[in-house]
Amino acid sequence: MNLVLIGYRGTGKSVVAEILSRELRMEAVSLDREIVREAGMPITEIVERHGWEWFRDLESEITGRFAERDDLILDTGGGVILRPENTAALARNGRIFWLKASAGLIVERIQQSTERPALTAGRSFLEEVEAVLRERLPLYQAAADVEIDTELLTPEAVAAEIMRAFATPSPDRA
Repeated sequence: MNLVLIGYRGTGKSVVAEILSRELRMEAVSLDREIVREAGMPITEIVERHGWEWFRDLESEITGRFAERDDLILDTGGGVILRPENTAALARNGRIFWLKASAGLIVERIQQSTERPALTAGRSFLEEVEAVLRERLPLYQAAADVEIDTELLTPEAVAAEIMRAFATPSPDRA
């Protein structure tokens, strides 16, 4: 069974995945890094050259490939939940943990990042994050087995909560 981390950028997925990898002795895989490796270019360039649909197609292909493996910690991109086939693939052999935080904290954490292009035009960064979070909220909720608010927790505390929950069988999958 895989341990899957979903959530918007800046909620702590990558840092928590590294901690979990050390503690659980499981390989952590960043699906965004795999996309960049396979495409041979950063995500901003992928989107500039090929568009979001091409990026999402590659994301779905890579998500499906890694979801079939076992005993991985999958650190997903924030938009992986936009396609139901991704969520279904991740859920088949994984326990899905949604890491969440407020739009304000997300902006504070990622405002200097240049790894992703804007998702909406003509809005401030905070307005963009708020709009995208509103759109994705029901998708994250539907996909998640466990929700963890990272707002007031250290990455180590988030990882500890995940480890406790991961060790407990899921009621609907036990």
